[in-house]
Amino acid sequence: MAATAAAPADGGPATMEAVAQRLMDPSAKDFDVSLLDQVVVAAYDPVSPHRGAANKALMTLQENPDLWTKADAILERAQNPQSRFFGLQVLDDAIRTRWKIMPPEQREGIKNYVVGKVISMSSDEAVMTREKVFIGKLNLTLVQILKQEWPHNWPSFIPDLVGSSKTSEILCENNMQILKLLSEEVFDFSRDQMVTEKVIKMKESLNNEFAQIYQLCEFILEHSQRPSLLRVTLQTLQRFLTWIPLGFIFQTQLIDALLNKFFPEPLFRNDALECLTEIGNLMDLDAQYDPLFRKLFQGFVAQVGKIFSHETNLGPAFENGTEDDCIFIQRLALFLSGFFKAHLRILETQESQQALLTGMFYLVRVSEVPDVEIFRICLEAWHMLAQDLYQAENKLHQQHGAGAVGNSVLNVGSNGNSGPGAASASRKFMYGPVLTGVRRVMISNMAKPEEVLIVEDENGDIVRETTKDTDVIAQYKTMRETLVFLTHLNCDDTESIMLAKLTDQVDGTGWSWNNLNTLCWAIGSISGAMSEDEEKRFLVTVIKDLLGLCEQKRGKDNKAVIASNIMYVVGQYPRFLKAHWKFLKTVVNKLFEFMHESHPGVQDMACDTFLKIATKCKRKFVTLQADEAAPFICELVDSLSSIISDLEPHQVQAFYEAVGCMLSDRGPAITIDRPAILSKLMEMPNRTWRVIMDQAVKNLESLVEPNTIKEIVKILKINHRVCHSVGSLYTNQLQTFFP
Repeated sequence: MAATAAAPADGGPATMEAVAQRLMDPSAKDFDVSLLDQVVVAAYDPVSPHRGAANKALMTLQENPDLWTKADAILERAQNPQSRFFGLQVLDDAIRTRWKIMPPEQREGIKNYVVGKVISMSSDEAVMTREKVFIGKLNLTLVQILKQEWPHNWPSFIPDLVGSSKTSEILCENNMQILKLLSEEVFDFSRDQMVTEKVIKMKESLNNEFAQIYQLCEFILEHSQRPSLLRVTLQTLQRFLTWIPLGFIFQTQLIDALLNKFFPEPLFRNDALECLTEIGNLMDLDAQYDPLFRKLFQGFVAQVGKIFSHETNLGPAFENGTEDDCIFIQRLALFLSGFFKAHLRILETQESQQALLTGMFYLVRVSEVPDVEIFRICLEAWHMLAQDLYQAENKLHQQHGAGAVGNSVLNVGSNGNSGPGAASASRKFMYGPVLTGVRRVMISNMAKPEEVLIVEDENGDIVRETTKDTDVIAQYKTMRETLVFLTHLNCDDTESIMLAKLTDQVDGTGWSWNNLNTLCWAIGSISGAMSEDEEKRFLVTVIKDLLGLCEQKRGKDNKAVIASNIMYVVGQYPRFLKAHWKFLKTVVNKLFEFMHESHPGVQDMACDTFLKIATKCKRKFVTLQADEAAPFICELVDSLSSIISDLEPHQVQAFYEAVGCMLSDRGPAITIDRPAILSKLMEMPNRTWRVIMDQAVKNLESLVEPNTIKEIVKILKINHRVCHSVGSLYTNQLQTFFP
């Protein structure tokens, strides 16, 4: 046996194959577990020259349909932990794929062996601690058997489990893990693994026998002093809370225990909070439960108040705290956000209003934490709240006219009992201080819009964006909607917050690329949410300050960031630009300046923004404006060669498309000679085209030269973009190709 055992260490692939054959030799009296140990050692040794061959040997073994009959020998006698995991995997595969075709006595044998192994290993605390991972895998194997046998062939499983749990706290702790896994398998992961009828039967059995499980959980939570058992019981309860009958939640002491016994204790706080989150997210229940949800929320806010106040900055706690601190803040976001989405209206009563507002302020504090996932959780609640309040306000305006809001607010002040108009307005004003905090959070955390091409990379350098982040784009759309709703609810508050932040950028007290970016993205996102007069006053200040900042700051990166933000903001406000020619002209000339900027992304954004403005404001460029000698487009085509001299071919094409878009306007106020302007616009590509054709007349081979082909492609692309944007006027240009 010694020579055989040495084979894996000395031999190559052929030897390993022979080892696999020897291990499965039907004439062998006993399965050679020590030989398997050595194969496994080679397979898991990263420096072993035979690692690949050993892995192949293990795969060959796994394919043997009778290997599962050796699983007990492997589990009992293997010295290498990985060998035991291999044996358990073999047994798992057999249960999943061969269970139905096994004889009943073999199925009973496997069941009894696994149950006995689980009980023996989980009854000894030292073994439980040492073999924690293996016991976890063994529990999963038991659950695989349960999915096959329970409840029809194993109706006593739950009573047996509950009964054995009362004999030992150590055994009880592992039994709770099994119940947790069972609940997950039946209610969370069953859709793709079991047929519907089987799932329904298992759910019915769990429901019918849950009283025993709950009594066990209740007994543990009330009497146990073992922290690890209490924690796993809370975690198991959390899995059950999504489906158990409501009586177990609301007609027992469960909520009181979670709130007043476990949540105040740091060791159990996160598990208790997860249970409370499941309860708080229950929705579409009868009105009889409303007072219970109000009581739950009031009690929760009171308990959180003992940990920190709603004015506490949670950023340092999140960045410098323990892992448990970070988990707590994330779960607090889930609880508050979920509770508000499910039960906002039932909290808007006199008795619970203060708790509601305090809870809202806590969510504002959580929203300020520098973590994208936590912010997205909070964002869902803020979007819901802002949309709800906006729709209520809008409905009020439609029903009663603009004057109704003012009257209803006065009525609320007098007696607070003046009908639906007053209720709607009072909701908006009740949330006023909270909404101010939400506006600040939204503006400070605004996601990057799709149009912005200039970003800060992981090294802190300003670069051109190479790929689109779809998650960020989706987040921007949700944030934009939320901020638009918030602006409609109180335009002055949004404006004052934005202008104060802009002042911090200009005077340097709050200057940073990120601060300027988020502010300008927020400013751009609320386009159309203000009245025209408000928008004019606001934008004049914003654009002047941004242009001044561009002149004031030194360094290419700084200028690139500011340029990017100027271009984004102006591109979002075509209504303002159409109404203010001098600003429009200044902005377009600034874009022409940016078209000569070599910093990555600036030229692309300048061309994209110019195209967007040309599309939205085309008439302003082709009609004579006050204090101008000629329409702007005439000046533009005269200076065309100098404007586009530093642009790449794809940027030149976007520029030509923009000018073509201007020329497509055929309104009665337009007096320019459109064919003549088009001819002048196309002068450069037409000249190049004629040179190429003249050369081709002399030497046809010149058309297939690489440089000539590149030029032809450029010309055709320019013509395609112009034809697309200018419309029927393009027939004049066709004469260039077909004279």
